[in-house]
Amino acid sequence: MMQRTPLLTTKGWLVFIAAALVAAVLIPVLATQPAPGSIFRVPAYLVPLFGKYLCYAILALALDLIWGYAGILSLGHGAFFALGGYAMGMYLMRQIGTRGVYGDPVLPDFMVFLNWRELPVVWWGFQNFAYAAFMALAVPGLLAAGFGWFAFRSRVTGVYLSIITQAMTYALLLAFFRNDMGFGGNNGLTDFKEILGYDIQAPSTRLGLYIVTAVALGLSFLVCRFVVTTRFGRLLLALRDAESRVRFIGYSTTGAKLFVFVLSALLCGLAGALYVPQVGIINPSEFQPGNSIEVAIWVAVGGRGTLVGAILGALVVNFIKTWLTGAAPELWLFALGALFIVVTLAMPNGILGLVAQAKQWRRPPSAPIAETVHD
Repeated sequence: MMQRTPLLTTKGWLVFIAAALVAAVLIPVLATQPAPGSIFRVPAYLVPLFGKYLCYAILALALDLIWGYAGILSLGHGAFFALGGYAMGMYLMRQIGTRGVYGDPVLPDFMVFLNWRELPVVWWGFQNFAYAAFMALAVPGLLAAGFGWFAFRSRVTGVYLSIITQAMTYALLLAFFRNDMGFGGNNGLTDFKEILGYDIQAPSTRLGLYIVTAVALGLSFLVCRFVVTTRFGRLLLALRDAESRVRFIGYSTTGAKLFVFVLSALLCGLAGALYVPQVGIINPSEFQPGNSIEVAIWVAVGGRGTLVGAILGALVVNFIKTWLTGAAPELWLFALGALFIVVTLAMPNGILGLVAQAKQWRRPPSAPIAETVHD
């Protein structure tokens, strides 16, 4: 009987705990305890920025789960992320109430401006946080289930699947740009006031959102590790490497791919729901196909099929983006394109692949086995 692969090795658990302590404990402490002006204090403006990075890490983790392990390259995961964000944004808009520009207790400001008379049905229930949190997961999950069932049942794979996922997110981009859709049009949803009764701009609230995001990233990583270390995870690897053979020996390839695709979409919805309160806005630009392509670059930079590499790639690339868009914003797209070319040609296994190669180079060569000569 084949033994189950452990969730993490002893060294892996030590690294995971150390990273969790840094992200969820050390940074919050440094954001609150050192005196203002101290070199050890984390400025308040960096807390939501770090939280945004962690949301991107969850998004990259979701893509790596299906691309690195199942061989499904989706270029539409930004759509699931944006849908989760819109669900949370709708809750936050309902919390504004009479504090909006027009003072309407029910209708958001953009609806009053567009002369809407009543709240659309799709907005019902979003004054409740639990309902909004459920919809942030359910909507991306249901879309992934419907899309995936038709795509995988039709055996659409490879570049064709990538193209239709891009078409899906572009269609949603065009739909959400329309004012008559009831989601704020090209301006989207913004000017949020509070979440669960707390001032959303308060440093303590932002710190709380950051900690929740750090915990969510840790749990998401463990869930993905659990999936890929089980027998089902070995099935995903077989699907990636030889799907036709897996089908011939009797496994349901459609069911396996659909399950992992929906799970990946749920993680994207979670990331989007955590992202919106920290950045303060959600608009149709999040559906842009370029965003989904950028997520694939994060995963490739870190090293696909590793989970850790996806997180690392998201953090590294977005740190570079933040720095470069501040120093020379006109160069960012050129740098991103160059990064994609370098990773494709020189770093096919990403940063973690380079680390593994460096470890092999540092190992002393094994001594040759002496041959025994018989007279």
